Amino acid sequence: MPKFEYTARNPSTGQITKGELEVASRDDVTAYLRRNRMILVNVREAPQKVQLKLGAKGVSTRDIVIFTRQFSTMINAGLPLVQSLNILAQQTENRMLAETTKAVVYDVESGHTLADALGKHPKAFSELYVNMVAAGEAGGILDTILMRLATFLEKNDALVRKVKGAMVYPGVILSVAGIAIAVLLIFVIPTFEKMFASVNMQLPLPTRIVIGLSNFLVNYWWALLGVAGLAAFAFRRYYATKDGRRNVDATMLRVPVLGDVLRKSAVSRFTRTLGTLLSSGVSILEGLEITAKTAGNRVVYDAIMESRASIAGGDTIAAPLEKSKVFPPMVISMISVGEQTGGLDEMLSKIADFYDEEVDVAVSALLSLMEPIMIVILGVVVGGMVIAMYLPIFDMMNAVQ
Repeated sequence: MPKFEYTARNPSTGQITKGELEVASRDDVTAYLRRNRMILVNVREAPQKVQLKLGAKGVSTRDIVIFTRQFSTMINAGLPLVQSLNILAQQTENRMLAETTKAVVYDVESGHTLADALGKHPKAFSELYVNMVAAGEAGGILDTILMRLATFLEKNDALVRKVKGAMVYPGVILSVAGIAIAVLLIFVIPTFEKMFASVNMQLPLPTRIVIGLSNFLVNYWWALLGVAGLAAFAFRRYYATKDGRRNVDATMLRVPVLGDVLRKSAVSRFTRTLGTLLSSGVSILEGLEITAKTAGNRVVYDAIMESRASIAGGDTIAAPLEKSKVFPPMVISMISVGEQTGGLDEMLSKIADFYDEEVDVAVSALLSLMEPIMIVILGVVVGGMVIAMYLPIFDMMNAVQ
């Protein structure tokens, strides 16, 4: 049975009352109010609560980008806000986003601002998104802000995909290597062990090591899984702490080649996010706080929050960023110049464009380096195991000769 939210007025006192009824139709709401001697002012079907059920499709960045670009186009063309949202709710292919948009329409029609309505759905619309929409509403440039948002989201999503893509190849190679080694140790090595046992000969040290590893894996695989599970659990608990996350993130930034990719992507994300917020009219203190939350690295987060405290105290942004050792000298100098000239948002956008290209170069360098390293590791491990098992055979052939 549907739920209806109503607004009614007491005829004697003029007091406005709001409530919710679960009835069959709007007429039942009207009848209920008449029985209670109330005058109906407004009645609407209550929006369903948007819940992400198990197995349901969430709202991807691509869905939000398309939603935002279409929204900007309709607002720019002069369509009313509610009508634009209704059209978006009807044509979006993502069911969760459609239900979310319907809920936003209801809230806007009930008197909420668009930013407040969007803020009720953090799974779809981030804090950055909501704050930029609020700035657009306040400045009367909602269509422009929405277009900037769409561009920002596209570039940020492309950056994330680049970094994740750099991790795919080594992950695949390591997985294949792990499977190959496990198959050799569990199925192949025991066959050789039985053959060598029947000959009753002294085995070389590499062969004994490989056979020992095989026996351990076959007999104590459950212990290995238990240790791996405990290690993963302990790491998650440690990473959940403030110091733990900072130490792990700092270590990742120091890893050769990979650390360079992470550092450049962090710089690109920071400068583009803050530049987009500042150019949209969001205050620098609020912009820094939002940017810190989207940093994705505790070291960068701490540096940005120190910059926010520095600004609040009347100092500059550049000094705390330089202290963190994450941001290159060129970035610090350009931010400092932007602060002095009053064009910080433009300077940040230029830095972001530059570092987007730098991330491409760093990812290419990482992949170029990882490919031969992974192939060599796989060849040494698997090839070494095969050679270790053939050493006794070579000894037997020499003995026969």
